[in-house]
Amino acid sequence: MSRRTALWWTLAATAALLPPIPAQAATPHEPALPFGACPDSVPRPAAPDRVECGRISVPLDWNRPQGPHIEVAVSRVPASGTPAEHRGILLVNPGGPGGSGLPYAVTKRAKLPGSVRRAYDIIGFDPRGVGQSTPVDCGPMGGLFDSPGADPVPVGPVAERAYLASLRNTADDCSAGAGAMLPYLSTEQTARDMDAIRTALGEPRTNFLGVSYGTYLGAAYAAQFPHRTGRMVLDSVVGPWNWYDFDVIQSRALLRQRDTFFTWTAAHPDRFALGGSADAVRRAYLRVREGLTARPVAGFGPAEFDRAVYRALGRTERWAGLADGLRTYLRDDSPDALRPATAFDSPDSRTYEAANRIVKCADAPAPTPHRILADIRRTRHLDPQPVLTGMEASTCAYWHHRPAQPTPLGSPDAPPLLLVASAHDPVTTIGGAHELRRLLPGSRLVTLDNDYSHGVFASRGNACVDEAAAAYLVDGTVPTANVRCTGPGLPAVP
Repeated sequence: MSRRTALWWTLAATAALLPPIPAQAATPHEPALPFGACPDSVPRPAAPDRVECGRISVPLDWNRPQGPHIEVAVSRVPASGTPAEHRGILLVNPGGPGGSGLPYAVTKRAKLPGSVRRAYDIIGFDPRGVGQSTPVDCGPMGGLFDSPGADPVPVGPVAERAYLASLRNTADDCSAGAGAMLPYLSTEQTARDMDAIRTALGEPRTNFLGVSYGTYLGAAYAAQFPHRTGRMVLDSVVGPWNWYDFDVIQSRALLRQRDTFFTWTAAHPDRFALGGSADAVRRAYLRVREGLTARPVAGFGPAEFDRAVYRALGRTERWAGLADGLRTYLRDDSPDALRPATAFDSPDSRTYEAANRIVKCADAPAPTPHRILADIRRTRHLDPQPVLTGMEASTCAYWHHRPAQPTPLGSPDAPPLLLVASAHDPVTTIGGAHELRRLLPGSRLVTLDNDYSHGVFASRGNACVDEAAAAYLVDGTVPTANVRCTGPGLPAVP
């Protein structure tokens, strides 16, 4: 019996069911939130589907609801099914912190199983400080957008002092750019915005699909509003750690993933011409980085190289492009094949990078400068040339407004949630999913074994994962035990 067949026998025969969604949520109605045309940044879905957008006003500080207000932009793609199939709203978040959710209602919905599209109005929103929702700008961010950027891996006392100075400058730039908003661009405040969206749409519960940082946001909503929490799928789970600890864990996982990439590339020497062993590929990789460090090409240096590597390691479908980019540089002295399609200093990227650090620093206690340097040295002891691109929370060491305690996550009073994880995801390691599940009694974890990518449900094309998540969202079916699905393994060579 295949795992897929076994899964369905388990679900059909022994699954627990969530309480049914109340009848008033099963019938579409006219919301208090008026919808109209969307900005050009939101793609149009294929007919007959349509997307519509609106705005709600929310307090800047939910603890002072009579104080200043900001606007949050919301998008909606209505359910395509009959009134009998309708299950209410499904808010979606693509991750970050800093990811724009307004277009995500369209792009993610297109990948969802048909039963989910028929059942739910898909609701996207730009979190506060992002996109169309009162976006923030940290200006130069301590030189982050310099081209070429400084080497992000400090070696020696002089480089370490310069590294800490750049963190301090980033914190100062964000304080100046965000101004009075700085303390309030937190996950807890955004979770309350989510509940305001629920209220504006007249819904009794918030159903939610969150990916990556979206899982952290969903867990924070469940902590604040357990009795308003509906069906939540948390995909590629951020563990319940403070953000700096998360960043350190990720940096170590990236070393393992990069070693796997070296081994995979070496297994195809005729295709990539980087060597027939993992050590040979590693040496080729280091020659590229050392060359770009010594002589950046058209604004592309070690910082830009590490960002390209960071992006590629998280999704196996990008590995061939990374290997091709390494070969092209060694052959032609050109990094063009490694450059991203969108400029790093584009307006959307600037907003993302600003919101990413502001939210992380608003959510959890900060590390000390001493610990930051000690952790970098420990990581370099594991590998002299690590990828530290994801260490955004290091900036929090110099932040101007520090939270008293970490963001609460999960609740024993929330209904069972469904967590989804890739077994070898280097961006959000599977250990985080196991840790978060302990804070969500009755919840279950669906693991895609033998998989190395970030983002699983309605992303990897795995029927076992997608059918389990769809059964949960549409019918409330909670597996009686954790589910393991067979993954694709390492990617085929194109």
